[in-house]
Amino acid sequence: MSKHSIGWLGTGNMGAVMSGMLLDSGADVTVWNRTVSKTEPLVAKGAKVAGSVAELGANDIVFVMVSASADLIAVTKGEGGLLTAERRPKIIVDCSTVSAEASAEVRAAAEEAGVAFIASPISGNPHMVAEGRAAIVTSGPKATFDEVEGYLKVMAPTVVWAGPGEECRLVKICHNLLLGMITQALVEVTALAEKGGVTRAAFTSFINGSVLGSTFINHKSRAIVARDYTPTFNNKMLRKDYDLGLGAARTLEVPMPLSSMVHQLIQTAIGHGFAEEDYAALYEVEARAAGLPLRGEE
Repeated sequence: MSKHSIGWLGTGNMGAVMSGMLLDSGADVTVWNRTVSKTEPLVAKGAKVAGSVAELGANDIVFVMVSASADLIAVTKGEGGLLTAERRPKIIVDCSTVSAEASAEVRAAAEEAGVAFIASPISGNPHMVAEGRAAIVTSGPKATFDEVEGYLKVMAPTVVWAGPGEECRLVKICHNLLLGMITQALVEVTALAEKGGVTRAAFTSFINGSVLGSTFINHKSRAIVARDYTPTFNNKMLRKDYDLGLGAARTLEVPMPLSSMVHQLIQTAIGHGFAEEDYAALYEVEARAAGLPLRGEE
């Protein structure tokens, strides 16, 4: 892996883990976050802190991890953004989950500013990323991907180049649609077993030991058993991705009956007060509809 100075913009739950992994690998990393206190654990690992977004432009490569399309546009094209600063990075790598339209807008602005742009959304919650179980799908110029691939592999064992444009955005949105559908299927069958007298723990232990078991189902079933919805990815954020995915489906004329139904169930969970809770809280909607007593289990 070649040696570059690295900037990291956005040190929330996911960004902190990913930038921390780069620091642990020996990379020279400067970080910026709107809430400065969130950078303190990274400073303890050796990170420097930029005083502004524009200051990050002094680095060779700047990674971005923000919550939404508007945020990406703001920190790149907006006043004081990476692309409007006096000093600009050679490469911007955006690891956020945003729309293909926003990504294309930033890519065009980056090209005009003489900056290469790579889209690299990551799959996995912060715990899975820290455990080395993440996957990254990337698209953009192949030569630029080759230059940053080594850094991406520090953060995820699986790194896939999907094409020269915005292909990775659709891949990541499809991935998140599947997350919601699998979770809804899991809460439905768990509620059915529970209504028939089987504990959630017993049922999900069986599923996890069967051919259907997976890292994802194991993590979500633990949350459902305990009714612990500490967010790894909350319902409001999942709804955003469903909005993006169903919008892409309309554009491409692809019927999405299951996704459309799950979209409404996510909305129902938000309506019940679970907007900021993990999307495993879809169990709460199902359990209430099934008339189940709401109790935790060990």
